Amino acid sequence: MTRLRSTLGAVLMTIATLPALVAAPAHAIDIQRVVSPGGIEAWLVRDERTPIIAMEFAFEGGTALDPEGREGTTTLMTGLLSEGAGPLDAAAFQERLADTAVGLGFSADRDGIFGNVRTLTENADEAWDLARLALTAPRFDADAVERSRAQTLAGLRRDLANPQSVAGQVFARTVFEGHPYARPGRGTTTTVPRITVDDLRGVHRARLARDTLVVAVAGDITAERLGPVLDRIFGDLPARAAPFAVPPVTARGAGEVVVVERPVPQSIVSMGHQGVRRDEPDWFAAQIMNHVLGGGGFNARLMQEIRVERGLTYGVSSGLASWKRGALVTAGGSTNNASAGTFVDLVKAEWRRMAESGPTPEELADAKAFLTGSFPLQFTSTGAIARVVLQVRRDDLGIDYLNRRSGLIEAVTPDVVRRVARTVLRPDAFLTVIVGRPEGVTPTRRITDWPG
Repeated sequence: MTRLRSTLGAVLMTIATLPALVAAPAHAIDIQRVVSPGGIEAWLVRDERTPIIAMEFAFEGGTALDPEGREGTTTLMTGLLSEGAGPLDAAAFQERLADTAVGLGFSADRDGIFGNVRTLTENADEAWDLARLALTAPRFDADAVERSRAQTLAGLRRDLANPQSVAGQVFARTVFEGHPYARPGRGTTTTVPRITVDDLRGVHRARLARDTLVVAVAGDITAERLGPVLDRIFGDLPARAAPFAVPPVTARGAGEVVVVERPVPQSIVSMGHQGVRRDEPDWFAAQIMNHVLGGGGFNARLMQEIRVERGLTYGVSSGLASWKRGALVTAGGSTNNASAGTFVDLVKAEWRRMAESGPTPEELADAKAFLTGSFPLQFTSTGAIARVVLQVRRDDLGIDYLNRRSGLIEAVTPDVVRRVARTVLRPDAFLTVIVGRPEGVTPTRRITDWPG
């Protein structure tokens, strides 16, 4: 019977999200600011057409704050929040979720701890109570901790056998060397076994508090109903988190070529240098530049030059990565070992070409059309709307940002994009990490045994 109820609930939740696919924001989006009686703020996008409510929330301070030697603590802690809470052990807690078709999940990244709730309107009271228990009274039972630890270690070992994962690990720890962002968020096979229940409780106590809480809600709930719900879920959390500070970081490793030797036929290439943060005025110009350079799929310059014209890769791309305290512009892909040097040289050549001349008028127009036209596709469900609104809040973009975004993109001039390209793109500053047996490159460092 439990399985039947769970299946029916999942079907209902899927059906309930379907109208959101045609409710993408072609018109103005009304976001309401809601403040609970206890002073907790949320932004709400109300939609009573479907009987579903989605809540997204975040607490500032993430895996970058893990203590040295205990990396992975925050990630392990978040994974255990729904593995038993209050009077319910892991099995009982998961059964309650399944019986009421409630979705509840937690995660973490360098800058924050995240949670989400998905519920049918008729089951909302149960959803709010389960979320409150998970946040305020997690059990961290020994059997659940050891099961989660074993799953984490199994995943870390799989990653060590995956060249793509290894490239990402080596790149992150090199580009952020000496900074908290270099700490591996999931930990390592050495650090995860060291994490104790006291460590988990300590992170939970230090980080989950009302003063760093950000909440976004979408769906079938009024502002009047949401206010008391916020106090119900979050009101028992501590008023203040433990103080923390993460310093700004500038990309390290400029000019380095790090080769991680692996007996594989293809080289995995990860490249990057200092970029543009989301809160900088040049963000949209950088997005346009990146779309033309390598973010626009088959029409992007990197793909045209390296795959279409030369057939050296199945895929190559560029990207912008932004965190609270740092930013990167990146490029990467895979190629045969024999072509690795050529691949790297071609990426640098496209970097130089963009820095020297910027995009053409046609490329600029196409990039703007894509960035404005594709944005509504992010609003594919009630949960997706809540996620976007949460990010807008965390980035401090303003409650009217979603209605201003297209205008901000259209206002970017060719001269601004060219200036940003000249300023940001520095091919000689690339940190390059290659996993495989690359030919045609001169490593500044070789790694023969990467321990993770």
